[in-house]
Amino acid sequence: MKLLTAAQSRELDRLSQTKYGIPSYSLMKRAGEAVAAAAIGKWPEAIRAGVLVVAGKGNNGGDGFVAARQFIQEGVDVRVILLARVEDLGGDARHACEEYRAAKGKIIEAANDVSLEVSAGVIVDAIFGTGLNADVAGLPRAAIEQMNASGKHIAAVDIASGVNADTGAIMGVAVSASLTVTFGFAKFGHVSYPGAACCGDLRIVDIGFAREAIEEIDPKGCLLEATDLRPLVAPRPANSHKGTYGHTLIIAGSRGKSGAALLASRGALRMGAGLVTAAIPESVSLIIAAGQIELMTESIGDSSGHLSAAAARTRLSVIAPQMTAVAVGPGIGVSRDTIEIIGWLIDSIAAPARPLLIDADGLNALAHLGVEHLRHARGPVVLTPHPGEMARLLGCDSSTVNADRISSAQRLVDLTGATVLLKGNRSVIAAPGIAPRINSTGNPGMATPGMGDVLSGMVSSLMGQRMPAIDALTLGVFLHGMAGDRVARRIGPVGFLAGDLADELPAARESLVQAHDE
Repeated sequence: MKLLTAAQSRELDRLSQTKYGIPSYSLMKRAGEAVAAAAIGKWPEAIRAGVLVVAGKGNNGGDGFVAARQFIQEGVDVRVILLARVEDLGGDARHACEEYRAAKGKIIEAANDVSLEVSAGVIVDAIFGTGLNADVAGLPRAAIEQMNASGKHIAAVDIASGVNADTGAIMGVAVSASLTVTFGFAKFGHVSYPGAACCGDLRIVDIGFAREAIEEIDPKGCLLEATDLRPLVAPRPANSHKGTYGHTLIIAGSRGKSGAALLASRGALRMGAGLVTAAIPESVSLIIAAGQIELMTESIGDSSGHLSAAAARTRLSVIAPQMTAVAVGPGIGVSRDTIEIIGWLIDSIAAPARPLLIDADGLNALAHLGVEHLRHARGPVVLTPHPGEMARLLGCDSSTVNADRISSAQRLVDLTGATVLLKGNRSVIAAPGIAPRINSTGNPGMATPGMGDVLSGMVSSLMGQRMPAIDALTLGVFLHGMAGDRVARRIGPVGFLAGDLADELPAARESLVQAHDE
C-alpha cells in the first residue's frame, strides 16, 4: 500500500487542479459524498438516529458540509456544528456550506464555546485534515474530547483530527474514529502507531486525482504487503551450493543467555544461509554446540561469562574476513569488554561486502559508546532496536519514542547513517535517502522472549546472501511477522515460542515464492 506525506497530499491536490484542470470543488464534492456513503454503508441502523457533523473552517470542514448535504439527500437527519462562524469560511468550504444551507441544512455556529449534546447515532469528524502541525487546543480540543466521550460511532474525514499525517503522532489529543475515509492514498499517520489506533476501519477512495499528477508525485512510502516483497524472493537455481548463499557470523551469548545465540543462529539457518558460525564465550560453547547441530561454533575466551575483548579481537580478526555478514548483540550482555568489542567491530569489521547488524545488548553497548561512533563504519550497518533500546540510543525515554515512532527512527538514521528498524506493532524501517516503510505483519502473540534474536539472525542471513541491507531488513521483518501469523493461526494466538516461529520460516518464504511464480 503506497503512503503519502501531508506535503505530497497537498501537492497532489495542487497539481490535479492547476496543471491538469480538475476543478477543486469536484474533488471536494466526491470526497464528501464518499464519506456519507461509507458511513451509511457501515452503520445503516445507527444512521437512522441521525448524524452530527463537527466541522472546522478549512477544506476538511468543507468535505463535512458536502457529506452533510448528501445525508439530507439520502433522507438522513443531520446537523452541522461549525467550530467557527460561517463568515470565516472561504473558497470551496464556503461553497459547500452554501449548498448545504440551500438544501435546508441546519448549522450551529460554535465560534466561542462548544457543547455537543449528541443524540445522533453517528458523528462525522471534519475538523482537521492532513495539514495539522501543532498541538490541538481550545475549541477543537474540547470538541474532540466530547466526541470521544459520547460513545457514538465516529467517521473521520481523511484522517482522525489530532493525528499527525506524517508520523502517526497524537498532537495533544485525537479523535478515536471507528471509520476513516481517506482520498487517493493512505497517509503514514493512518498506519503508524499511535495514530493507527485512532483510524478504525480505513477506506481509501478514488476521488478523481489526475493520473499524471500521481505519476509526478510518485509516492515511495509504503505499508508492506506480500506484493511488495515477492520480487525479493525466487526459487534457487539447481546448480547452486553452500557457497552461493554466504557465510554469516553471529556474535552472541553469555553465561545465562546461551539461548539468544541459538535462536539468532537458527534464524540465520532457517533463512537459508549457506553457512553460519556462532562466535560465543567459551563458558557456554558446549551448550550452544549441542543445541543446533547444523551450526559451526567459534569458542572465544571470556571474562566473567561475557566475551573477552582481547580474545575476541584476536580470533575475529582472523575469521571475520571470510564472512559475508556479521550480526552482534543477542545475549552478549553489557560489560567493559562488550562495549569495547562493539566499537572495534564498527571500526574494523564492517566493510562494503560485509555488512554489520547490531541488536539487543550490542545496541545497549553502543549507547555507552555514543551513536556518533557509527560514522566511523566502513560498510553498511543495520540497527534493530525495540523502543527501550531506541530510547537509550537517542537519550530519551521509551514513551517519547512510541509517541512518534517514524520520527524516532528517522532521527537515528540522521545521527548514524545506518539502516534502522524500530521494532513493535507496525515496525518502522528507515534508511538514508528512502521514504519510511511500515510493516504490516505480526501479532501480539510474538511478544515473547527471543523473537528479536530470531529476526537478527534472519536479516544477517539475507545480507550474507548478498542482499542489500535495506532489502534484507524489509524482507526479513515481513517474513518474521508472516511466520508469526502462520504459527498463530495453526497452534493458537498465545503461547507459541520464538523457536516455533523460526521453524515456520521456510514455509513462510515458500508461500511468497509460489505467489511470485503465479
